[in-house]
Amino acid sequence: MIANYQEALSWLTSRLPYFQRQGAAAYKPGLERSLALMHWLGHPHKRYPTLHVGGTNGKGSVSHLLAAALQTKGLKTGLYTSPHLYDFRERIKINGQKIRSEFVVDFVNRFMAEGQAIDPSFFELTMAMAFDYFAQEAVDVAVIEVGMGGRLDSTNVITPIVSVITNIGWDHMQFLGDTLPKIAFEKAGIIKPEVPIVIGELQEEVADVFKNVAQAKHAPLLFASEAYKDLLLECELKGSYQLKNSKTAYAALQLLPETLKPTEEQIRYAFSHVVQLTGLRGRWEVLSQQPLVIADTAHNFDGIQIVFQQLEQVRKGKLYIVWGMVSDKDAIKIFTLLPKDAYYIFTTPDVPRAMPLDQLEKAAADFKLNYEKVPSVPVAYQRALERAQPHDTIYVGGSTFVVGDLLKHLENGD
Repeated sequence: MIANYQEALSWLTSRLPYFQRQGAAAYKPGLERSLALMHWLGHPHKRYPTLHVGGTNGKGSVSHLLAAALQTKGLKTGLYTSPHLYDFRERIKINGQKIRSEFVVDFVNRFMAEGQAIDPSFFELTMAMAFDYFAQEAVDVAVIEVGMGGRLDSTNVITPIVSVITNIGWDHMQFLGDTLPKIAFEKAGIIKPEVPIVIGELQEEVADVFKNVAQAKHAPLLFASEAYKDLLLECELKGSYQLKNSKTAYAALQLLPETLKPTEEQIRYAFSHVVQLTGLRGRWEVLSQQPLVIADTAHNFDGIQIVFQQLEQVRKGKLYIVWGMVSDKDAIKIFTLLPKDAYYIFTTPDVPRAMPLDQLEKAAADFKLNYEKVPSVPVAYQRALERAQPHDTIYVGGSTFVVGDLLKHLENGD
């Protein structure tokens, strides 16, 4: 019997296969266990309308933008995203408020008593917890972010009222395929018969994949980048890439039934207050002005490329980069994007998947980067602050877990 929240969290992360910490060894593709969980819980995912959001980059931001707009309309809005930055309860929110600790404890105890034969992964059980929580709290609508891929992702048990795929890029190739069309096919697996599908970006290499799947399923298809090419929206999320995400979310909102569709004024208010409304963190987050400190969760080739393009435009003085990665990323490919004139402080986030310092050091040597090694993110950040002058720039990133470790450190003051 689990007695408190910390025990429940420890049980979830230590007893269940947990991809975010363990990597490929914890990956359980397929819908069998998710369907079994839904049956055990009485099919909670069918008790409220949903929006389903997938893609390589931007799906977390789009999910939060959608949720902000829906709750601004006055709807009780569930939001399920992953991974979390430093608090597990970030994954499951209603109107920006994290799931109650008591519910987590009760759910884990129910599962231990009744559901262990299903043998789910951490992600599958967390998703089931979210769907059950939303049902018990009687949400009006829920925004559900895909975990990985789409076709075999455990969230794909839902039949949404609108599906969204932000874009296609290079990530998780060992699971999704070694070409962009193959990855696109897996992402397109969330397209449901006759359910409208919004594609954030028109990418010539994969456009036909989406067109063919949508046509076969009689799903109305819209490319947001084409339909809203000239749309300008103020967004509280300040990365330049958020313009694409804003258009994608806006396009999806236009396809909702009138009972759920926010007004133009509500959408614009929500987008300009999305952090306040949903608590989203770690997207081009400016933590200081002197020195300029920016943290961003971009962690794959396409995301990091966009972030460093913007960093080049705003950086001032000398650039210090606190950098860590997880071991299943292609360090050599990603290192081709890193500025050669920056000073690097390599570190390891507090997860078993963290890329060892000697592996980062090898990549740095190949690219002749100037660096030092520090074993933890808080210490690495402090080292950057010691080195930087008020007119310099510090960037913290390379992994969601690096940013999460930093925000946890700043939040707790440890």
